[in-house]
Amino acid sequence: MVYEITEQKKIGLGLIGFGIFFTFLGVILFFDRGLLALGNGSASFLLGLFFLFVRWPIVGIILEIYGCIVLFGGFWPSVSAFLCQIPVFGWVIQYPVMLLNRFRRGSD
Repeated sequence: MVYEITEQKKIGLGLIGFGIFFTFLGVILFFDRGLLALGNGSASFLLGLFFLFVRWPIVGIILEIYGCIVLFGGFWPSVSAFLCQIPVFGWVIQYPVMLLNRFRRGSD
């Protein structure tokens, strides 16, 4: 038995294949620790956005700030290391830390 495969059937089979692949990938990655943590931060961020839309701005802003901290918490050390490498700006950032260390050593 020979089946005729037209262009529409080829596109349909391709879309079905992509759907099965991404469904399988979604099931596998559903319990990934990193993706779950990312989901927690984005959920609080979106909940904060919802509270902004229903005119509860204080609660909404607090939830959005918490969501940003949770989402980008692991990224801040990289940002601070990069900013410390900028010639003038890095010195301005590091100066208070150096000053605190000097006071701490002097008080011992």
